Amino acid sequence: MAKTIVIKQIGSPIRRPEKQRQTLIGLGLNKMHRVRELEDTPAVRGMINKIPHMVEILEEKG
Repeated sequence: MAKTIVIKQIGSPIRRPEKQRQTLIGLGLNKMHRVRELEDTPAVRGMINKIPHMVEILEEKG
């Protein structure tokens, strides 16, 4: 079974650079307090590290 990570959007994309908005959309988040469960890959970790002020890691599974 693959490792997964649960993330939640805690910051608004309003008045943020376009790259940060696109990163949120790439993670499947676009509205406040949305929660997604994604596969824990280096690409996903890199995206999370680009916007740590807008997302929160809730739990890591696996």
